[in-house]
Amino acid sequence: MEFDASRARIDHAAAVVAGGVNSAFRLGIRPHPLVFASADGAILTDVDGNRLIDYFLGMGPMLLGHRPPAVVEAARAQLDRSILVAGQTELEYAAARLLVELVPSAELVRFSVSGSEAVQAALRVARAATGRSAVVKFEGHYHGWFDNVLWSVAPDLAKAGPREAPVPLPGSGGQMPDPNISVLPWNDAGALRERLAAGDVAAVIMEPVMFNSAGILPVPGYLEAVREACDAAGTLLVFDEVITGFRVAPGGAQQRFGVVPDLTVLGKALANGFPVAAVVGLRRYMDLIADRQVLHGGTYNTQSVAMAATLATLTEIRDGAPYRRIDKVGARLMEGLLEEFAAAGVEARIVGYPAVFQVRFGAVRPSDFREAQRADNARYADFAAALLRHGVRVLPRGTWFVSAAHEDGHVDATLAAVRAVLAETRS
Repeated sequence: MEFDASRARIDHAAAVVAGGVNSAFRLGIRPHPLVFASADGAILTDVDGNRLIDYFLGMGPMLLGHRPPAVVEAARAQLDRSILVAGQTELEYAAARLLVELVPSAELVRFSVSGSEAVQAALRVARAATGRSAVVKFEGHYHGWFDNVLWSVAPDLAKAGPREAPVPLPGSGGQMPDPNISVLPWNDAGALRERLAAGDVAAVIMEPVMFNSAGILPVPGYLEAVREACDAAGTLLVFDEVITGFRVAPGGAQQRFGVVPDLTVLGKALANGFPVAAVVGLRRYMDLIADRQVLHGGTYNTQSVAMAATLATLTEIRDGAPYRRIDKVGARLMEGLLEEFAAAGVEARIVGYPAVFQVRFGAVRPSDFREAQRADNARYADFAAALLRHGVRVLPRGTWFVSAAHEDGHVDATLAAVRAVLAETRS
């Protein structure tokens, strides 16, 4: 496949749009950023006319696939009623009730527009609840692009100090320093207990499964140990379930692992592609927002069309049918990929669940970000770029998202493309 029209459109657009894209995460993907004409089900069509089997799924949100009828119809119908009312609608209340039903930590809900914003609300609540200012995060975990959390997401390990005491490294030029952030290695309960002993930590924030940068599961007992340590220290535990929410289980990783945080940040699959996020949590903390001790606002929070899409998405999820489809197709894809790698003599690991998993080249079985960097990430990026030429679009960092719209035929075509790429590599 060729992508010349996309390249031309990006080059032309760069005259008015910085870099030709509107998110930094769309840059640097080979052969260059793509421009799309349409999306339907599990297929993207670009401006060159290429039809691509999509495992980006909008970077994760499209749990039901592109343009699922129930969501599209709900959004279309709402356009005849309202767009933005600077007030409340029954839609947001119905959606909130479903969140409370599905997510173990959700006693109260506040909707936002993006996960980055919802993280800020969660940390503000934690600081108000504890009277403390420090926040602990972990190397390789991503919690949005704001200054106070964009630390050590993909750090240069030559500058990051020892594993036991990482040096917080900024993720962007122009980023303000933050003396309140502490960075620790993940999956190390002892390191966390030692840091919490100082008594100044308001919140511990983490991805309960590390999917943004490396695809690492919590080691057995780790989440439980974190929960106990936070309780003992009077620190709030915040799960960033922007990726894992509604993907690893209807109630997210907290449902799957049985560990309930104090606050949870949700996004992506929450509204199947519409810009909706939420911070949810235990009533005693969320009441700080309710009584206006903690300010949380936003012009576009609970925008009517987005809320119609949210309610439709959560209604589909509640039914359970999407998970039955994804479990079947995603498991077959994971198994097929391992078989293809083995047949080609490629050492690879697959970590995760049918709806979201990580493919890693090499023998490494990491438990934290630094160990994961020993994988052959450059070879995997080459593999992802080659797959695109065969009509399969996967993230170069190794994460694969599967939707309820993926079918056995898509899996067959994907595995054929993998087989072809691996054969080309051998030759």
